[in-house]
This record gives sequence, structure tokens and C-alpha cells, in this order.
Amino acid sequence: MALSDELGKLADMHQRGTLSDEEFARAKARVLGQAGPDAPSPVIAGLNRLQRSRSDRWLGGVCGGLADLTGVAAWLWRLMFVLLMLCGGTGVVAYVLLWIFVPDGPAPLAGQRGEPA
Repeated sequence: MALSDELGKLADMHQRGTLSDEEFARAKARVLGQAGPDAPSPVIAGLNRLQRSRSDRWLGGVCGGLADLTGVAAWLWRLMFVLLMLCGGTGVVAYVLLWIFVPDGPAPLAGQRGEPA
């Protein structure tokens, strides 16, 4: 079914009173593939969730935070930064910038790594 047909059916349902204004707006956004008028793109939403880890850190918790966000093991992120460091110091610059600009995550619960029980 074409997009215009879907929108036409939704408009008909809205006109007949089957859908409220709010329901119509949500259904229209879903048909158009939007999460909502105020929702950020998935990339922006992911970057907003990036936080430095407080439980999985060697220096600043950047690699632990990236591991939490992406699902890639922290040791792979550490290896990547070391390899980038060997390429003209790029890894050091990137790590320090992330350490400065990425906020700390929430404190770990008692009994987790890095915290006394």
C-alpha cells in the first residue's frame, strides 16, 4: 500500500472521530517513519548516552564508557587507542578529548568492581 493511501486512511479515521488528535499524530509519525516531532536522530540519541565508566576504568573510563555504549569489549577499545597512539599520537589526542568532554557516568553500586563492599 502506498504512503499516500495510508495517510488518506488515517485522515479518514481522524475525520470520522475514530482517532483522537494525539492518536492521529502518533500514527502519522509512525507511517512516515518518524519517532516524533521532538525526537533526535538515533545517532544523536546514542551520543547523548555516552558516559565515562566509573567501574571499568584504567585512566579516565573512556574505553569502559564506549564499551557500555557499543557492546564491544573495553579491551578492544583500549587496543584501538593504543594502535592509534602509534599512528602519530592520534589515540592520545582522541582519548584526552573524550576524557575532557564526555561526562562521568553514575557511581557503581556497592560490591561492583572499584567500590568497597
